[in-house]
Amino acid sequence: MEEAKQLILNDVHVALGGKMIPFAGYNMAVRYTSDIEEHMTVRNGVGVFDVSHMGEFFLRGPKALDLIQKITSNDASKLTPGRAQYSCFPNKTGGIVDDLIVYKISDEEYMLVVNASNMEKDWNWVNENNDLGVELENASDQYCLFAVQGPKATQVLQKLTDINLGEIGYYHFEIGSIAGAYNVIISATGYTGSGGFELYVKNKDAKKVWDNIFEAGKEENIQPIGLGARDTLRMEMGFCLYGNDIDDTTSPIEAGLGWITKFTKAFTNSEALKKQKEEGVSRKLVGFEMIDKGIPRHGYELEDAEGNVVGHVTSGTQSPMLGKGIGMGYIKKELASPGTEIFVVVRNRKLKASVKKLPLVEV
Repeated sequence: MEEAKQLILNDVHVALGGKMIPFAGYNMAVRYTSDIEEHMTVRNGVGVFDVSHMGEFFLRGPKALDLIQKITSNDASKLTPGRAQYSCFPNKTGGIVDDLIVYKISDEEYMLVVNASNMEKDWNWVNENNDLGVELENASDQYCLFAVQGPKATQVLQKLTDINLGEIGYYHFEIGSIAGAYNVIISATGYTGSGGFELYVKNKDAKKVWDNIFEAGKEENIQPIGLGARDTLRMEMGFCLYGNDIDDTTSPIEAGLGWITKFTKAFTNSEALKKQKEEGVSRKLVGFEMIDKGIPRHGYELEDAEGNVVGHVTSGTQSPMLGKGIGMGYIKKELASPGTEIFVVVRNRKLKASVKKLPLVEV
């Protein structure tokens, strides 16, 4: 086992009482107080995640867009400078190499933000497909990333910048000064569904920015938030987690990601995926709520009323907002309609659940 890398602010998280665990090759705080408390802080107030483990690749040159169009499923030609787009790298066999966010900085410069667990795989994939002479830079070790999330995030961060944050639309970004640092990418993105911003900060400015955010947020009772709450927040919204809900064997069409799979251009495996979209798929990723008491977990079998195995749980937890178990999983398409009753097999007990439209929680 390789030793986990430490985040730049590792000592800060330890001092704040963070319970550190290895995650995606890094030592990360899974929680500081409790998952439920941290979850509700983000839903009702403001919290900060240190997600500096994420990868940042820069693509530069006149053919940068051509390369992105070739290797991603979404249509990046629709982007203008200052806009971002959720997308995925399809592989050649119908699955997904990774999901990512594409940022258009200028006509000849883009940033791809990828998952930490796939960083090396993604970097190799982009390089292998770069037959266009695009200049590539893996800047992942140069940046820290802070996700300031929750309904009070804007008012806290507005104290620290002259940029009008209220004018930055969802999946838009600005590059400017905030919290005492220059050339910060201030992005109206996040993984929680509760609003807020993600700040891409150079390592040398990380401590200053973190401290200034927490100073500015004192009145709003700002709190550090760990991986535990990050998982429950994204599950309530039905956001996919790579390695659980999507992977090298799941197609974007099965995963409900048809909206980021645009056939207005050719891309890796686009013909096969187009055929799949036209002909339909045999299974679909759905969200569900428990009717019986119990918590679904990754890998648990899903059954129909007759006891036939119809799928499996990919993600599951206890929803702090709903006070009941929720999950996501792949099931046969004929059972994928909202309201359909299914059963989760928990230690040989069959617990009733109901398929629900995503997101599972309205915030």
